[in-house]
Amino acid sequence: MPRPPLLRSSPLTSGARRRTLLKAGGTLLLSVLSPLPARAAQILAVRVWPADDYTRVTLENDSDLKTDHFLLADPPRLVVDIDGLDLNNTLKSLVAKVEANDPYIKQVRVGQNRPRVVRLVFDLKEEIKPQVFTLVPVGTYKHRLIFDLYPVHEPDPILALIEKGEWSPGDGTPTAVPAEPTPIQPPVPDPVARIEAEIAAIDGRTPPGPVQAPPTPGKPAVKPPAPPANNVVRMVTIALDPGHGGEDPGAIGATGTREKDIVLAVAKRLKAKLEALPNTRVMLTRDGDYFVPLGKRVEKARKVQADLFVSIHADAFTEPRARGSSVFVLSEKGATSTAARWLANDQNKADMIGGVNLARHDRQLASVLFDLSTTAQINDSLKLGKAVLGEIGGINRLHKAAVEQAGFAVLKAPDIPSILVETAFISNPEEEAKLKDDGYQEQLANAITKGIKRYFSANPPMAKSRTT
Repeated sequence: MPRPPLLRSSPLTSGARRRTLLKAGGTLLLSVLSPLPARAAQILAVRVWPADDYTRVTLENDSDLKTDHFLLADPPRLVVDIDGLDLNNTLKSLVAKVEANDPYIKQVRVGQNRPRVVRLVFDLKEEIKPQVFTLVPVGTYKHRLIFDLYPVHEPDPILALIEKGEWSPGDGTPTAVPAEPTPIQPPVPDPVARIEAEIAAIDGRTPPGPVQAPPTPGKPAVKPPAPPANNVVRMVTIALDPGHGGEDPGAIGATGTREKDIVLAVAKRLKAKLEALPNTRVMLTRDGDYFVPLGKRVEKARKVQADLFVSIHADAFTEPRARGSSVFVLSEKGATSTAARWLANDQNKADMIGGVNLARHDRQLASVLFDLSTTAQINDSLKLGKAVLGEIGGINRLHKAAVEQAGFAVLKAPDIPSILVETAFISNPEEEAKLKDDGYQEQLANAITKGIKRYFSANPPMAKSRTT
């Protein structure tokens, strides 16, 4: 049976079909190449960190945001426009996050200024110097948009101590105060010696030196007091540095205990005990839950001309069995152990996690401080660290029996003996429970206080002048 002929299309029909296919293909190509409407960024969390130093507002989001901001006066306001953003409930919750006792923000208003542009208006309590910057994802954080609201006139740490009655006017430079001499009875003048002295004066001869009365039989001669040499009494200033804070929680224990909360509690207990000692005052680098950059902590200690710097932390490690307390000092030549190097690198990440405005970060200052760190400072730090470690060893197992060294950025004050105390491993469940216990915190504060007293008993503070 003959096969049927193949169906053929007419030339006209075939051409029309090709044109239709080309048109459809062109439309598909244009749809692929043409940009899709940009998806609005999403605000994932909002946080406010008020402090006397400055107030920080953080908007955590899923992409990098573009902003424009300006200041208005009478009344003072900061206006911020955020591009590529739609108002959502998370951002609206910022209004309720501002507390009445915030030093710089009276209230904040949020609204959709125009399509894909959200406007924030911060009504201020005083004029401020704003810093607005973004942070790339780090740790558990996504992208962050940061508003740091600084006062026009930066708080003076010495003035703050004066207002608290912890610093006397004119005490900017520590001065020696001689101990009062023990009152003694004046010697009874020798009449013969007095006559000889008068004759010598008439003859123009050098008169004899001071003459004491002859000793009474059975009683030693009374000698005038020698002037005090290096035994001086002056105020001792100690800078306590509770690590982390604000955006930087530090290490987190298995039950959610945050390092930043524990070390602040210990520092406040330690401050009270140290201030109970004679002629001792204490400055905290932070007294609340807010972030202080590492270099700023050093700067604060130097501004109050601290005699000691004690940074307080709580260890964490990937292995929960790690345990024990440690004391570290600065090293310019490398870490004394792999663990010390790892810990220093981990602690030095605080600026990245806490959030430092790199446009304003003074890297040159950090370099200068490192270069100025001297062997004498490190040697004094080792003495302090040994005294404190010995006392802590009486209340907790030591991770290392000796003071360790590594390149901790927060210990780089060139003229202040500085130590970093790792109170315990918060990543160890047993030690996490200890760190949360009020009794153990009291023991820690007592041990560190005793260590500092031991250090000063062997190394009494000298009268000296320093420049900030």
